[in-house]
Amino acid sequence: MKRRRSILTMKWRKYLTGFMFVSPFVVGFICFFMYPFVQSIIFSFNQLELTPTGYVLHYVGLDNYHNLLFVHPSFRIAFTETLVQMLSRVPAVLIFSFFAANMLNQRFRGRTIARVVFLLPVIMGAQAVLALQSQDYMQKAMSYSKIGAELGMFSGSELRNYLMQLQLPDGLLAYVFGAADSVPQIINSSGIPILIMLAALQSIPSSVFEAASIEGATKWECFWKITFPMILPMIMASVVYTIVESFTSPYNKLVNLIKSTAWQGQGFGVSAAMSWFYFITIAIVLAAVMGVMAKSSHSRS
Repeated sequence: MKRRRSILTMKWRKYLTGFMFVSPFVVGFICFFMYPFVQSIIFSFNQLELTPTGYVLHYVGLDNYHNLLFVHPSFRIAFTETLVQMLSRVPAVLIFSFFAANMLNQRFRGRTIARVVFLLPVIMGAQAVLALQSQDYMQKAMSYSKIGAELGMFSGSELRNYLMQLQLPDGLLAYVFGAADSVPQIINSSGIPILIMLAALQSIPSSVFEAASIEGATKWECFWKITFPMILPMIMASVVYTIVESFTSPYNKLVNLIKSTAWQGQGFGVSAAMSWFYFITIAIVLAAVMGVMAKSSHSRS
């Protein structure tokens, strides 16, 4: 009996495989998130009034969006600060994640233990460091201790003076100072990108590097000609994850402003409008970043 030839082409098989992977999310979104998703759109064009039996909607059109853009006293400031914070933090997170993944990908004795010791604090323990920094406990403890008084390198002013003496460009100094002030947040955001980049580095066949070394390629050439092009898709995934994580972080000032507006400010209508304006901005930023990186990937291939 002859085997029936498959009707599906390889392209459609890949499409179906991808759909099978995302189908749990699609089903979960339709079952649990579709109704509040549509409801938030309706709220953004209405003024919600709470009643003893529920709520009543009063249609106001685009007044809520006009309110948040031209009337609200702090939305534009928080929105701008959030964008600037994302643009400054994402490169720092990616650079730290890439160097950490390269370090953990090297062959040395006790590499597995080092990965566990390194990744567990990154994923689980950075919240404690972040809480200590936010309450300023670290600085107070160092100021009261003799070690903290003797070791001036732990103080931010001494580090700033040292970097100023190097006569680096002002823009680079401002970026380094900002990254140094947000080290716990950067470490806390680097857990998943480190795992992604480490998996990408391990997926590169060693035979490729052996062939390149036989041809006389240097390590720098191997990085730009082999490593970087082959892990570029995973770098793109890390960029998308880091941007989304930065925009939705519980320490995000704009996210907290949207919550406070709903319960203590101008109501659910303006809060829903803020959420949708913020959502559209995130979608535009992600589309722009993915477009640029996809174009760069195609130009390298």
